[in-house]
Amino acid sequence: MNSLKFDTTNLICGLLFIAIGIFFAYQSFELDLGTALRMGPGYFPFILACALMLFGLVILVQSARVQGEPIGHIAWRGMLFILPAPILFGLTVRGLGFVPALFITALFACFASGRMKPLTAIVLSVALTIFCVLVFSYGLGLPFRRFGPWLGL
Repeated sequence: MNSLKFDTTNLICGLLFIAIGIFFAYQSFELDLGTALRMGPGYFPFILACALMLFGLVILVQSARVQGEPIGHIAWRGMLFILPAPILFGLTVRGLGFVPALFITALFACFASGRMKPLTAIVLSVALTIFCVLVFSYGLGLPFRRFGPWLGL
């Protein structure tokens, strides 16, 4: 008799998606769901949570059908630079302003890759900052302070 083998990477991913989906679906019940024609504030988060659970179920079923490779090493460097980047942005955006906070955050996140060269990181950060200012400040007209009070501008 054949024993059922699972792709552990997809198994963990599917279970994680389902658990996160259940958490957010439960949280959305705190808000008024409404109906499809008259959506309340909890309707869209609930639908997204259901979609996340559905994707998790598909990945979970797929993990039983395909024999995958074992989980490799954990990319600690990436986690140490990518995960704190939004926190860095949140801590500096009011004081420094949108432009410097975005540049610093992008520069910080660039070094998640061990192959990133300093000059390339600076050029990429400048390009991303210019793009975001054009899109969010000028294109969408969002009222961001481009330069904050810490800079004295």
